[in-house]
Amino acid sequence: MARSLDGLVLSPVADQAPGQVGTGTRFAYRELDGRIWADHAGGDIVRGHLLGTRVGDVLDFRYVQLKQDGTTSCGHCVSTVTDLPGGRVRLDEEREWESREGSGTSVVEEALS
Repeated sequence: MARSLDGLVLSPVADQAPGQVGTGTRFAYRELDGRIWADHAGGDIVRGHLLGTRVGDVLDFRYVQLKQDGTTSCGHCVSTVTDLPGGRVRLDEEREWESREGSGTSVVEEALS
């Protein structure tokens, strides 16, 4: 199993569509006893939260976020956690919006210090 996400800051490796999470967004993760949560902000996102579970190297969570234009959105994501060479963590994500149409994939990695 990949290491704990507790206390890690991760960010997307590429920008998504305008108004979504992008390389300027930072996720501050916490993890305890199979539960995960994170706050995120940056870029087009004013504030966001995610909450879910971890079983082995698979995260299953829901997210909600407030965008710069004042709109909110929410969705579901399943991520696979892997350790990168050099000790950083990577999440390969499959996400689906619940508040609107659409789905996709993304990658977030532990931010470089």
